[in-house]
Amino acid sequence: MTNLVLIVGGILVLTVIIALVRVSSLVSVARKERTKVDRGSNRINGALLLIFLIVSGLVTIWYSTATFETYNLPLASEHGAVTDRLFWITVAVTGFIFILTNILLFYFSFRYQYKAEKRAYFFPDNNKLEIIWTIVPAIVLTLLVFSGLRAWNDITAKAPNDSEVIEVMGYQFAWATRYPGKDDKLGDYNYRLIDAENLFGVDFSDRNAHDDFIPRELHLPKGKPVLFKIRARDVLHSVFAPHFRLKMDAVPGMPTQFWFVPTKTTQEMRVETGNEDFNYEIACTEICGKGHFSMRLLVIVDEPEDYEKWKAEQQPWLAKNPGYISKIPEEMRELAMINAGISLDEK
Repeated sequence: MTNLVLIVGGILVLTVIIALVRVSSLVSVARKERTKVDRGSNRINGALLLIFLIVSGLVTIWYSTATFETYNLPLASEHGAVTDRLFWITVAVTGFIFILTNILLFYFSFRYQYKAEKRAYFFPDNNKLEIIWTIVPAIVLTLLVFSGLRAWNDITAKAPNDSEVIEVMGYQFAWATRYPGKDDKLGDYNYRLIDAENLFGVDFSDRNAHDDFIPRELHLPKGKPVLFKIRARDVLHSVFAPHFRLKMDAVPGMPTQFWFVPTKTTQEMRVETGNEDFNYEIACTEICGKGHFSMRLLVIVDEPEDYEKWKAEQQPWLAKNPGYISKIPEEMRELAMINAGISLDEK
């Protein structure tokens, strides 16, 4: 990698030097220190442009293929196949146009270099050509945009009824998750209730919140829809899970959501990548402060039966923080203790 940077840097420095020499030559002509542009210098510059085009093209192709696996991560979700297909179609369309225009740009610089005996061809307008290069890109871009919009609408629409609902909250500088308990219903929250103990601001006047639990790790079931209910407690964050092709902003005061279906367990991905230390993770992709780099959350994808076993082992947040019972309205305390699995003798 270092060698490549040095090579590219050297090419760029050489290009700048040549450009400066060329500018100096043109300035001399403008000052009438020379009566004409040096034809030899023109030929050299044109040839160097072609060499730069060929060398940079070959280096780009080599580097892209040699490091393909480092930026094209293995896919681990159903919708990711759609996302990847749209991505590569877009790359193919825009890449073809980019390569074609740059080849013509560098070739024309060489082919139509200055010659004293030649005059530039005056081409004022061509209505047919202008219509073509306006309508064709418009149609192509419209198809790309609407294909992306359809995929976006699918993953942000109402999740299937049997989805696992998980709340993901970002705050400076970590992630926290909340799961529904045995009732499979996530309780309500109110940001006014956030304090040192109640990180999420869970509203325990909602009986559905009594058995919710807050684990240290994020577990997901393979092959089952998962709905992330995403929010931020302080500033803008962004939920990014590259192997699931998942990226969604966490915005204070504006909950967002994203549903997907994991297709590979953590163990299966370790076998596929040949890396026994592999782990899925959620990272923050918004620069949210000095501790932004530390916003990583371990994600474990389990087989469905292992996932259900893990869920059954989790204790409700209230059961692990019985001192909070006293903050619940008195008329709700007994019900909260029953739903949280706390013995009434502890009241």
